[in-house]
Amino acid sequence: MSLLYPWVKALHLVFVASWFAGLFYLPRIFVNLAQVPSDSHAERERLLLMARKLYRFASFLMVMAILLGVILAAMAPELFHTGFWLHAKLLLVVVAIGYHHMCRSLLRSFEKLENRRRERWFRVFNEMSVLLFAAIVILVVVKPF
Repeated sequence: MSLLYPWVKALHLVFVASWFAGLFYLPRIFVNLAQVPSDSHAERERLLLMARKLYRFASFLMVMAILLGVILAAMAPELFHTGFWLHAKLLLVVVAIGYHHMCRSLLRSFEKLENRRRERWFRVFNEMSVLLFAAIVILVVVKPF
């Protein structure tokens, strides 16, 4: 492995953690949006602005995390032969990318005034990113299989 490997790995971890911070908070904004009374236009627009900015920033973080992950894989291809844990982790990364894009779809439904979900649904949806992050970290650190 190259001397750059630990630096790329550290940056990858920073971008992954930052991306997930966005995924933790964006659905929380959706909870607040679902609670906004229909006559509270200013509050709704303020929350939508926050959600749009956070989604764009989290998208940048996601792209950087994926790019650095690809670079790590290219630097250490032998990791693909160390067990099933990496394959499971990559599957969960694909699920995280899907979750990220689902957030975009949910944001669009709020922008179009088409949201039909209650705030309780968004509270549960919000917890899914935490479980996903925990599963990924456990797979990487514990390497259970």
